[in-house]
Amino acid sequence: MIKLKVHHLSKAFTGSGVSVQALREVSFDVQDEEFVSIIGCSGCGKTTLLRIIAGLERASAGKILLSKGGSLGEVTAPGRDRGMVFQEHFLFPWRTAQGNIEFGLEFIEKDRRRRHELAREYLRLVNLEGCAERYPAQLSGGMRQRVAIARALAPDPEILLMDEPFASLDAQTRTFFQDELMRIWRVTRKTILLVTHSIDEAAYLSDRIVVLKAHPGEVLEIVQPALPRPRTRTSAAFLATTETLNRLLGAAQGEAIPQRSAVTTGGLVG
Repeated sequence: MIKLKVHHLSKAFTGSGVSVQALREVSFDVQDEEFVSIIGCSGCGKTTLLRIIAGLERASAGKILLSKGGSLGEVTAPGRDRGMVFQEHFLFPWRTAQGNIEFGLEFIEKDRRRRHELAREYLRLVNLEGCAERYPAQLSGGMRQRVAIARALAPDPEILLMDEPFASLDAQTRTFFQDELMRIWRVTRKTILLVTHSIDEAAYLSDRIVVLKAHPGEVLEIVQPALPRPRTRTSAAFLATTETLNRLLGAAQGEAIPQRSAVTTGGLVG
């Protein structure tokens, strides 16, 4: 079942008499419980696309449709049906870890005791139950990002949107958090749309990968890695997938058209 439909989406930024086309005719679908990543070179409009889906930016043309209760409805503004995790955690420094998670619940759950219970539940999910009363300044960068993920999940959104959530982490910590995100995904079965610059991260996490080319951002290819889970980064199939994605990104920047490799590739969906 389709959870999210991006339909012929375009975005132009206009100012001082100049118009810059950031996205053009972007179309793809995300299925219910699917993990999809968006990759592309810097400036291809990945974050702009995610912000439009979140309702934080307005598209110049096209539509974003999100399934709620089995029917697709157009997205025109922010809403609790979409949880957003940014590259920076944006936690409230005056609230504890638990208080930050409860913030999003205050708009939908009037019972204070129930908010408390839900926040504790999501702290357990991200393995931070013992840090409930700590403030952001008392948490490591990775722990703060876990709180941000718990806060985004607590209102039970239809889809989780993630904009480079691990970009500021060192390589070893980033690998650990990729495994943690996989665990959370398996437990919650949330539909996830991730923006990342990392080919390795996209190949390791994703059911499908949307490759954007730049100037303006358009869908070059949608790749479905032929990789069983759990995945091993040293396997021949994994290395073939990352090689194909590297070639596609080269093509996105005007280099030679990539050859097919040990992945399934296809055109636009929807």
